Amino acid sequence: MKKLIALPLLLAAFAAQAADIEALTTDTRKTVLPVLPKVMTAMQTAVAEKGLVEAIPVCKETAPELIKEKRKETGWDIRRVSLQMRNAERAKPDLWEASQLADFNIRAANGEKPETLEKSEIVTINGKQVFRYMKALPVADACLKCHGPVAGMDAGLKAELIKHYPLDQATGYAKGQIRGALTVKRPL
Repeated sequence: MKKLIALPLLLAAFAAQAADIEALTTDTRKTVLPVLPKVMTAMQTAVAEKGLVEAIPVCKETAPELIKEKRKETGWDIRRVSLQMRNAERAKPDLWEASQLADFNIRAANGEKPETLEKSEIVTINGKQVFRYMKALPVADACLKCHGPVAGMDAGLKAELIKHYPLDQATGYAKGQIRGALTVKRPL
């Protein structure tokens, strides 16, 4: 008899958590994703006004600053991560993020549109529940100039990238591949 009572309670708990995850996902998208077009606009403007080489500091400093502002505003841990890092100090994924990035690559290889790939879940970190959200960042045309095949890059650009990012692994991409992801950790 106890098992018959426990099953509906367990199902109700799963349904409630699913509803919580959907609400948290919607709120996180609405709050955090508007930073992505700002980052892209800052990059495109810098390239148009200054050229590729002079735009590197925008990617290195301005884009992280826009994300930092959103972190201050929300109190959430928000970062860009990648399996092929350009800046290992800022973009190294933790185990959960690396697993999601690998899954995004598999899903994209199986035909899912890279721009639709995301993951949300509630996890426990150090005994506390945390909402985790991740949104794939596919390579766009504008990204290829600095993240595309090295063979096609201007020698001056290559030299400048090496100067700013001596351990750079973030090249060789094709349009539509997963460059990385925007990741969020929200305390609950």
